[in-house]
Amino acid sequence: MDKINLKGMTIKEIKDFIEQNKEKSFRAEQIFEWICKGVSNFDLMTNLPKDLRLMLKQKAYIGELQIVKKKADRDKTVKYLFLLEDKNVVESVFMKYGYGNSVCLSSQVGCKMGCVFCASTIGGCIRNLKKWEIFDQLIQIQNDLGEKHRITHLVIMGSGEPLENYNEVIGALRLIHEGKNISFRRMTLSTCGIIPGIERLARENLPITLSVSLHAPTDELRNRLMPINKIYPISPLIKACKYYINITKRRITFEYALIKGINDSPKEARLLAKILKNLLCHVNLININPVKERGFEQPDKKSVQTFKKILEKEGINVTLRRKLGIGIDAGCGQLRRRYLD
Repeated sequence: MDKINLKGMTIKEIKDFIEQNKEKSFRAEQIFEWICKGVSNFDLMTNLPKDLRLMLKQKAYIGELQIVKKKADRDKTVKYLFLLEDKNVVESVFMKYGYGNSVCLSSQVGCKMGCVFCASTIGGCIRNLKKWEIFDQLIQIQNDLGEKHRITHLVIMGSGEPLENYNEVIGALRLIHEGKNISFRRMTLSTCGIIPGIERLARENLPITLSVSLHAPTDELRNRLMPINKIYPISPLIKACKYYINITKRRITFEYALIKGINDSPKEARLLAKILKNLLCHVNLININPVKERGFEQPDKKSVQTFKKILEKEGINVTLRRKLGIGIDAGCGQLRRRYLD
């Protein structure tokens, strides 16, 4: 008989499992607490009776990701490469901000979206991550860094398209909320614009932040940068974003990676402002993270500031996001590519 993996189970699911094995239901909370602390050895769960620990060893196990590579930058950003049970690898990033400590988690092994500036999509998508694999990225990082660097925020913005792995991602967010006591309001989910997923998420009744990767103000340019735009063009995407705002009453963040000579001109800034006018939103401007295989360059500081000022003049809330971890391949998919090469 195959053993059941308890990591990824809610308290209720663990309770059902141990009740089926004639154990007392209140033990489920104790087991869940140990799992969330990163304990995978049942013998270390000292507040459980020996008979229960023996049953657990016979019928269950607690899955774990293995840290195979770790790189730290001077800005205290730390990038992790994790080995999965099937020998695939995924990556996550720990980042320090003024408002707290954040982790960027992956939702898939690779990505099939094909964005031309991103390393994650090189090689395509191998598979979706299970909810416990998403959850365990956070657990392993927290255990590695210790409570001194307590994680307070998270973004599902690593490798993969979260809305293409909807059930597992939402399940992981609920597990993290329940097990690590991180508020939904401190969670962000990033998508390249999967319209059915955005509409479904609007009805999920989760007060998370939705972040939409836009990166271009016209279909012609976005088609070149993000092939998904050929399926979900800008106009219906903005309509879906309006639906999300109307249902949730929450502000959407639009990500816009500035690429020298591609999408960073004053013309693009004005077009972007026109698209987002009167929308409850915020724009995160990002200097593109250089990817060796892609050949794109960051714009100069003057171009960035000009772009930002045009948006502000048009009444768009905008932030120039601080780039972290450039010295450690912190951009999505970069460390994994170095490992696989």
